Amino acid sequence: MPRRWVAALACLAALVAIACDGADASPRPSGSARPGAPAVMSALGDSITSGFASCLVLVSCERNSWSTGDGLRVESHYRRLRERNPALRAYDRASPGARATALAGQAGAAVRDQADYVTVLIGANDACHGGIDAMTPVATFRDQLDRGLRVLRKGRPKARVLVVSIPDLYRLWEVGHTEPRAVRAWGYGICPALLADPTSTAPAAVARRTRFRQRIDDYNAQLRAACRAYGSRCRWDGGAAHRLRFGLDLVNSLDWFHPNASGQDRLAEVSWPAAGWSD
Repeated sequence: MPRRWVAALACLAALVAIACDGADASPRPSGSARPGAPAVMSALGDSITSGFASCLVLVSCERNSWSTGDGLRVESHYRRLRERNPALRAYDRASPGARATALAGQAGAAVRDQADYVTVLIGANDACHGGIDAMTPVATFRDQLDRGLRVLRKGRPKARVLVVSIPDLYRLWEVGHTEPRAVRAWGYGICPALLADPTSTAPAAVARRTRFRQRIDDYNAQLRAACRAYGSRCRWDGGAAHRLRFGLDLVNSLDWFHPNASGQDRLAEVSWPAAGWSD
């Protein structure tokens, strides 16, 4: 494809994203804040939390974020909390491609936001960013996670933190490897540790997927333990996001990997009870 066409398509994608952003933003309720309601929330994590590919193109679409989204298609944590504080401000600090090593920097941004409520969903890219041997070691993942949480605990000791489990990416392979459109999309290098040669039944491919699945389980165990070590201000989702049975109807039809608006809505729904704002 000629370079000028690539540039034109990139500009078009950006224009579409800008045009869509806020197009279905929910109206701001009026009234005063309930006692104890947060004034500021921040979302930390990766492309899932940035709403990547949940609009029309393969870019972040923060209005559809399960955490801080203000679009009408997702009953996000932000929209739920706005009923408690109509003046609530939200910042999406998540970044596509982010791994646990980025968490400390994102946490620093949440501190500067003066966040009272922080959501954390991180780890998918630690498993997905390369081949199976490139996955972040479990001990390294925990060290990077603890470093980020220490930034929050030191800078915003009274903030409530929700740590959300990594969704079951292996299930996505289970339901998608017989869908030709998904197989074609995954062939462009999406999560190669899991999705390379998705239709292969060779022992090496089966072993690779099994190892990947175990690594996600190991990361989730560390997320749970790190939240427990943080103290009473941190809440763990109890594995709710991981138990969510993603089907192809909950992922977008561009990369067949990231949640679409319906998938983001389901993530918000299953993770919301653990946040404890309904207590």
